[in-house]
Amino acid sequence: MASPIFTLWGRLNSHNVKKVAWFAEELGLKYVRNDIGGQFGYTEDYLVKNPNRLIPMIEDGKVVLWESNAILRYMAAEYGGERWFPRDPIDRALADRWMDWQFAYAEAQRVPFLSHARTPREDWNHEAIATGVAACARHMAVLDKYLSGKPWLSGDTFGIGDIPMGVYAYTWFSLPFEKPEFAAVTDWYTRLCKRPGFAAQVMIPLT
Repeated sequence: MASPIFTLWGRLNSHNVKKVAWFAEELGLKYVRNDIGGQFGYTEDYLVKNPNRLIPMIEDGKVVLWESNAILRYMAAEYGGERWFPRDPIDRALADRWMDWQFAYAEAQRVPFLSHARTPREDWNHEAIATGVAACARHMAVLDKYLSGKPWLSGDTFGIGDIPMGVYAYTWFSLPFEKPEFAAVTDWYTRLCKRPGFAAQVMIPLT
């Protein structure tokens, strides 16, 4: 049996690794994922290819690539065709903006997530958590307004613009803190949960 041509490096409890694993499932790619980073550490060979000491990284026999959203764009263009990488630059850009917007949201969610997933409850900084949740909510309000008029962040159909924030939305809905409700975001998230790749690669325990 021929070896898989697509290799994903990274532990699955990383938001950024989840993005790539989920998209590989959506594309129907044959791939292998190797645990690395965090509790698994890094090999010298990995650090030669990716000196940032970060995950994920992919290899497919054509390119070695790091940075999760750059990987998503490459996968869409190389393996997805017009369905995932529209020819029209406006259609691409309208979805693409949400991929970069996600980074600001990720920073807002950092303290609430790390507090729940990695910090003993007795050491929680409740004021910092509340500040982080409020910052997340402000971002979610922007998302909710857009999703009130469009079914997907990628436009009329599900696309790679939905993947980065889809991963972080799972964390938002999973965090055990008091949070405001956003109807359009909830509807979008409910539809994401029905996607097999999302359920298998994203909806795993946070801790």
